[in-house]
Amino acid sequence: MSKERRKWQAEREQPGRPKTDLLRSERTRTILVAAGIVVVFAGIYIFAAHKGETRLDAFAKCLSDKQVKMYGLFWCEHCAQQKEMFGSSFKYVTYIECGIKGSRDEEPVCKTAGVKNFPTWEFPDGSRKEGAQPLEVLSEKTACELP
Repeated sequence: MSKERRKWQAEREQPGRPKTDLLRSERTRTILVAAGIVVVFAGIYIFAAHKGETRLDAFAKCLSDKQVKMYGLFWCEHCAQQKEMFGSSFKYVTYIECGIKGSRDEEPVCKTAGVKNFPTWEFPDGSRKEGAQPLEVLSEKTACELP
C-alpha cells in the first residue's frame, strides 16, 4: 500500500472524524453516477424513438400531398398489413375507413366511390390498385421518394 493511501486510510479511520462527510461524498458520487446513467439511457431512447418515427413520415406526407387515398376496413387483415408497413407514419396517409363498427356494412362514401376490395389505393389520375401494395410500388406510381 502506498504512503498516500495509508495516510488517507488513517485519516478516514480517526475516531474523532465524523463519518458523515465520507458518507456524503460517497452518496453524492453514487447519485451522480446514477444520474449520468439515466441521462445516457434517456438520450438513447429519444434518439431511437425520433429516428423510428420519422423514417417514413416524409413518404406518407408525400402520398397525402399528391392526394393519394387508401380505402380500408378496420377488420380487414390486408389493410392491417398495409398499415404495419408504414408503422407510426401511417397517421399521415389519407385513409378512408369504410367499415361501420358493429356491422359488416360499408360507409356510403365507399359504396359511392365504387370500392369493392380492400385495401384500395386511389391515385389522382383516377387509377386504382387493390390489395396491400409494397411501398416500392406506391413510390413508383406517385414519384414519392422512399427513404
